[in-house]
Amino acid sequence: MILGTISHAERYAGLHPLFPHAFDYIRNTDLNALAPGRYPIIGDYLFAIVEHVPGRLRNAAQLECHRKYIDIQLVLDGVDEMGWKPLSDCRDPVSDYREEKDIQFFHDAPATWIATPAHAFCIFFPEDAHAPLVANGNIRKVIFKVAANPGL
Repeated sequence: MILGTISHAERYAGLHPLFPHAFDYIRNTDLNALAPGRYPIIGDYLFAIVEHVPGRLRNAAQLECHRKYIDIQLVLDGVDEMGWKPLSDCRDPVSDYREEKDIQFFHDAPATWIATPAHAFCIFFPEDAHAPLVANGNIRKVIFKVAANPGL
C-alpha cells in the first residue's frame, strides 16, 4: 500500500508499466468535470471509475481485495478514510473470490485507517485488503484500475 499526493505521483511511475499512463491521465484530464461512471484509458488494462457517493461509517465498510487489478484511489473532494490490512492476515471471508467482478470481501477489521484528503491517493496492490469510502460527508474520487499483469 502506498499513500501519496498528485504532486509527487512521478515517484511511483516506475513501479508498474501502466502507472505512467494513469498519471498522464490525471495530469491531462479535468477529472472534476467527469460524471460518475467508467472511462477506458487502455482497454481493460487501464480504466478509471469516477464515484461521487456519500461516505459510510467504519463499521459499514468491508475489507475487499482484487487479484487482477491494482487500485489507484485518488480523492478529488472530501476525505476518504480508507481501512487497510495485509491480505495474508485476513481470515474471515464473506464469500469466495468472484473472478467476474475481481473482488472478495472480508469480515475482518482493518489493521489501520488512512485519512486520504483531496489530491492524495492510495495505491492498493493485490496483497492489500482495503475498505474505502469511509467519511462523514460526500466523497468524489477516481479509482484507476490497473491490470496487475498486463502482458504488454
